[in-house]
Amino acid sequence: MTTSPQAAEIAGAKHIHSGKVRDLYELDSGELLMVASDRMSAFDWILETPIPDKGKVLTAMSLWWFEQLDVPNHILSTDVPAEVAGRAVVCEKLDMFAVECVARGYLSGTGLLDYNATGAVCGIPLPSGLVEGSRLDAPIFTPASKAELGEHDENVSYDAVVATVGADTAAALRDLTLDIYARAHGMAEERGIILADTKFEFGARADGTIVLADEVLTPDSSRFWPADQWSSGQQQPSYDKQIVRDWLQFESGWDRTSGDAPPPLSDEVIERTRSAYIGAYEQLTGRKFTA
Repeated sequence: MTTSPQAAEIAGAKHIHSGKVRDLYELDSGELLMVASDRMSAFDWILETPIPDKGKVLTAMSLWWFEQLDVPNHILSTDVPAEVAGRAVVCEKLDMFAVECVARGYLSGTGLLDYNATGAVCGIPLPSGLVEGSRLDAPIFTPASKAELGEHDENVSYDAVVATVGADTAAALRDLTLDIYARAHGMAEERGIILADTKFEFGARADGTIVLADEVLTPDSSRFWPADQWSSGQQQPSYDKQIVRDWLQFESGWDRTSGDAPPPLSDEVIERTRSAYIGAYEQLTGRKFTA
C-alpha cells in the first residue's frame, strides 16, 4: 500500500491534499496552489526515488499545452511562492468530476490487457488481431474510476460515467476528451511524437462551465512514442514513465504481486527518465528546458 507523501510547509498556504505527484494548498486568498513534486509513481506505489526536475517539466509542459488549447482551464497565475517557483500554479477551485477521462489512439497498457481478455476496451469492441502498439481505426474514449491514493484506477464503461455524472455531462466529457486528444495528437505528430493515449481531469465552475484541470498532456499522464521508431507488435521506445515501469517489471527483480515496496531506482534509470521527460518537453514545445 502506498503511504501518503509528506508535503512541505509553505507560508500563507494551508496543505489540504497530496496525490501521487501533486500537493494541493489553499491560499489565504481562497485560491488553490497546486505544486508538482519530483515524486515518481508506478503500479500504484509512490517510489522512494524522485526524478530530479520532474515537477518543473510537468508544470512547464502543462502550461505550454494550456496555451495551445482553446479550452477553459483552471490556471489563474504562475506567481507562486519562491520555494515552489517553476513547479507550481495558482488555480481555480472547481467541483471535480470523479472520472479519469482517457483517450486512446493506440493499444497499450491497461487497454491492451482489457482487449486481450475481452476483445474490447471499456466495453467498446475492437477488431481481432490487434497487438501492442496497434493504431486504432479511430480514437476511443476509455474512462477510468478515480481511485484513492494507493488504490488502482479501474477502467469503466461509458454507462458507468453516465451513472456517475449524468448523461449530458458524460457526453460533454467524452466529446471534449476526444476533441482535445485529436488536436494534441496532430500537433505532436507534426513534431515527430506519437501521442498514443492520455488522460484528462475536468471540473465544473459554479455556472456549470466544464474546465480542464490538473496536469495536461505530460509524460506522467500520456504515452509519448518517437514516431520514427513506432512499430506495432513490440514494446515502444518512450518519452514517459514506461522507462520506470519496464525496469521495475523486467530488470529490477521486484515481484509486483509480492506486496513489497518497489526497490530504489538505479542511477541509470533516474537519468534516462529525466532525459526522456526533458526531451519530450523540448521536442514538443521547441523551447529549451531550464532547471
